[in-house]
Amino acid sequence: MAGHSKWANIQHRKGRQDAVRSKLFSKLAKEITVAAKMGDPDPDKNPRLRMAVKEAKSVSVPKDVISRAITKASAGEGDNYDEIRYEGYGPEGVAVIVEAMTDNKNRTASVVRSIFTKSGGNLAETGAVSFMFDRVGLVTYPADAGDADTIFEAAIEAGAEDVESSDDGHEIYCADSDLHDVSSALETALGESETSKLIWKPNITTPLELAGAEKLMRLIEALEDDDDVQKVTANFEISDEVMAQL
Repeated sequence: MAGHSKWANIQHRKGRQDAVRSKLFSKLAKEITVAAKMGDPDPDKNPRLRMAVKEAKSVSVPKDVISRAITKASAGEGDNYDEIRYEGYGPEGVAVIVEAMTDNKNRTASVVRSIFTKSGGNLAETGAVSFMFDRVGLVTYPADAGDADTIFEAAIEAGAEDVESSDDGHEIYCADSDLHDVSSALETALGESETSKLIWKPNITTPLELAGAEKLMRLIEALEDDDDVQKVTANFEISDEVMAQL
């Protein structure tokens, strides 16, 4: 495992849950508002909004926060945001993709560039590192949704391309354009999923020892602490031994 899921495990072990949780709620509410503004405010008729609501529910965002975000969008309230992707290199040459929503592009670009520089990395041109990732759909289920064979068969039948099962659960990957159809088919076969979203999945990874991993963590934490940054993905790989030290 690399990038998105490994980083989630590191965050959990680091004990920053309260601060991360508060920031995450705010970012998910922003995504819900933007998704509702761009399409129908009914999640059943708006795939992007449906995915945003599902992700919010998966991390226990209160229902009233979700409802308030949709209501705000329906009323035409709230700021208008531009979606921007930044790409760069972190410590040890790790490729980093930063997805942001901002009402001030110049401010966000300046802040992101400064964070990379202070953390021993550098911001690059768009397209500089994205070739090291595949844009794919990810649907996740808990471990008790079924054994690996059952999940695999359901996933292939639904049109998915790959499945990774572990004691932590099942991660089902599909083409980005197939996410809505695959997710719907899986829910018919297996019940409601935990999450259904588009991600950047590393296809090339950079192994890190403890020192490099700690430097990268500081970069990702600084990026995620910025209000304009929605998601950060990196193509690092660390061993279980390094994970234990973190």
